[in-house]
Amino acid sequence: MGYTASAAIMLAAGVGIPILAALNASLGRHVGSPASATVVLFLVAFILALSTALITGPAPLSRFATAPRESFFAGFFVAFYVLSITWVAPHFGVGNAVIFVLLGQMVSFATIDHFGLFGAAQHSLSLARAGGIGLMALGVVLTLKG
Repeated sequence: MGYTASAAIMLAAGVGIPILAALNASLGRHVGSPASATVVLFLVAFILALSTALITGPAPLSRFATAPRESFFAGFFVAFYVLSITWVAPHFGVGNAVIFVLLGQMVSFATIDHFGLFGAAQHSLSLARAGGIGLMALGVVLTLKG
């Protein structure tokens, strides 16, 4: 997959994060239980992911047995994100919640890339990259002030 297609997919994923936050927060308020709304969200996501795996050809189960154990913690982070945004967004605001998520993502991606953690491609934190991240963080903070 080329750079442009990859960028477009990730841009669409980024667009989806605040939409996910707003929709699931609304569902949590409507049913009176952010946790229950999160369960339904994961059920829908599971059905979609399972369907995609079946269509594209699922990996043999034996491969999961030999996968690095830390890989399975990804599910913890997804659940934590969805549960926290569903609980926090209704009173903190979707925009404020997502802005702090963005700040956390910038710190996390810079650390993961710099050290090449979890098998990610290693990209040292250069002065230019640190400056770019700093400008992004400043933009996020200025958005909060507005």
